[in-house]
Order: sequence, then structure tokens, then C-alpha cells
Amino acid sequence: MFFHVLLLFLLHGFGGELRGASSLGINYGQIGDDLPSPDKVLDMLLALKITKVRIYDTNQQILSAFANSNVEIIVTVENEMLGELMDPQQALQWVATRIKPYVPATRVTGIAIGNEVFTDDDLTLMETLVPAMLSIHTALSQLGLDTIKVSTPSSLAVLQESYPPSAGSFKSEITGIMSQFLQFLNTTKAPFWINAYPYFAYKDNPNNIPLEYVIFNPNPGMIDPYTNLHYDNMLYAQADAVLFAMAKLGFGGIEVRVSETGWPSKGDPNEVGASLENAANYNRNLLRRQMANEGTPLRPNLRLEVYLFALFNENMKPGPTSERNYGLYQPDGTMAYNVGLSSFKGTSFSPSSSSISLTSMATREMKGSTIGYCRSLVYSMFVYLITSRVFTRRLF
Repeated sequence: MFFHVLLLFLLHGFGGELRGASSLGINYGQIGDDLPSPDKVLDMLLALKITKVRIYDTNQQILSAFANSNVEIIVTVENEMLGELMDPQQALQWVATRIKPYVPATRVTGIAIGNEVFTDDDLTLMETLVPAMLSIHTALSQLGLDTIKVSTPSSLAVLQESYPPSAGSFKSEITGIMSQFLQFLNTTKAPFWINAYPYFAYKDNPNNIPLEYVIFNPNPGMIDPYTNLHYDNMLYAQADAVLFAMAKLGFGGIEVRVSETGWPSKGDPNEVGASLENAANYNRNLLRRQMANEGTPLRPNLRLEVYLFALFNENMKPGPTSERNYGLYQPDGTMAYNVGLSSFKGTSFSPSSSSISLTSMATREMKGSTIGYCRSLVYSMFVYLITSRVFTRRLF
């Protein structure tokens, strides 16, 4: 009975309508000594019709170069700054010097307060997160910039359980701070950002996790035994697991957005699955679904917003070989592999025919998406009629 009420809460707790197809987001990292200048990167993004970008700092050159471009940018407060920005005056100064000089010419739409703070194993850092977010949000309001959303990207390691999606729950040791964080998101109408990498799940267990399921290729998928929802890919299952985890803490109306996802095109011998073919399939298939305006099985009427990781291969990133090979592009503008976008080596910035055909295909897929939405609406109404009496009796 409780589970039926929880499902009803999730189906009806979010008031979002079906959104029109919008741009794929992309992460623009800068840990390399051979990357193109921000103005050239902007030319590249505009030619690709990519209008959403996330960066990992508040790089002044990037913010200046992207002025009057209509590209939306999410900037980042580095983890080591959170303690300082708990102080409201320090937060006000940070916003006044790092953000306000560039808007509205540069479309800063979000501020990521740290990155994967909940899984950093630094309790002190974790305890600074919500106070720093509150201070930054207050500073934005004081300066007339309160349309900029404040959140923090988390890794999937915040979940104690993620399979099946309906079993999604947060780790008990972070539940207290997580509840404070979710209350902030709920109050400010900001999204929950998740860094989700099906690649890692496959790498760690390739004998039991079907490759086709994690790279969006045709496959039988799985059915959640408690919701009867069908999942044909792991990314959507991971996103819905987060939705269920939030609902179990009483927050069923917060939107989940994927702040990072991707697949490495090269790896060390022990990095199973890291290959050009798998990377191309994962990102190409995800791009097609983004252009088709897809939502997850739990929220089919709300397009899942995704930021791909990453724009470029970054040659100075530490760690295994895979860390330097997530880019769709080489620093010289050539494609690391073809996902239906364009190559920009030299001076040509005209989209290729593969890009155009992909857009045309997405238009056809939108019709199927709309039909799916109508069916999901009928299903939701059916669930509501069955469970409304149960829900009312539990309330009173």
C-alpha cells in the first residue's frame, strides 16, 4: 500500500509539461595544454547548435567570450571554496565579482556548488555544502540574479540501492544532510544534478550486465517488479532510482537532470568496455534520444536534460587512460569518433550531412514521443483512480 502511494506521489508530484526539444548540454573541461581558445570553442558550439554548457570554474575568458551568444552556462564553485563561501559577505563578494559583471550578456543559468561533495569522504566539506548554497542563493537574490539556479552535482555513489529503480534509496550516513539539501532544492525549485556513468557499472561487472543495455542498443531490457515500468537502458534506470530515493525522504517533486554522462573511447587493459565503438554507440544513441525529447519511464512527459562529458579529450587529466579520453573531439577540432555531429579541423564550421539527417530523424521520433506521452497520461489517470481512496484514507 505504501509503495502505491509513493508511485502516485512521483507520477503526480511534478507539474512539468512536455517540453519542446532543446539542445543537448555538454561539459567543457579545460585540463589540457593544447585546447582551442574560448572564442574558437564558441564558434564550434554555435555551428553544432549546442546552446548549453557546463564549466568547472568561473573562467573569465570563457564568460567574456560567450557574451551575446545565447549559450547557457552552468559555472562551478570549486570544492575548496565552500568553507569560505558559508560566510554571507564572502558569498556576496564572490557573486558580485565572479557572476554579476558578465550577466545578462552572458547567460549564466546555474551555479554548481562543488562537485560530488556527498561522496568526497570529507565530513567537514559535506557540512559546509548547504550553508554555502544558502549564502550564494541569498547573494544572487540581493543582486537581482535569483533566476540563476543553485545546486550541486552528485555521483551515483550517494545511493545505497539503485536496482531495481523503485528500490532507490540514499545511504543512511548522508540522509540528514541530504534532507537539508533536498529541502533547499524544493524551496528554490532547483534540479537535482546527478553524474551518471553506466560505463562504470559495465566495467566492474561485464559478465552480468549486458553491453547493449548500457549503450542504448536494442535489447529486451528489464521490468521493475514493483512498478511494472520497462527500462531498455541503464541511464534512465539510474535517473529514476534517484527520483525514488528523493520520494522516500518526502521530496517527490524535484526534477533530476544528468550533469555528466559519457563513455571513454580508450582505456587501460583493465578498463573493460573503453573503446571507440562503444563510446560512439553510447553517445550517438543518447543524442538521438535527446533529440526525440525522451523522458524516463517514471516521468515520460518530462524530457531528461543531459550534459555529455565531455567536449574535448583533456591530455593533462590525472588517473587512468580513460580519464583523458571522454571527449567527442580532439583539441584540433577533429572528431574522436562520429556521433552525427561535425568535424571542425581547419576553418570550416558548416554542419555535416550526418548532423542534418539526425535532426530530421528526431522530428519523426517526436511523433512517437507524443503518442507515448498520451499513453502515459492515461496510465497515470488510471493509477490515480485506483489509489486515490487509499491516499485519502492515509491522509485523514
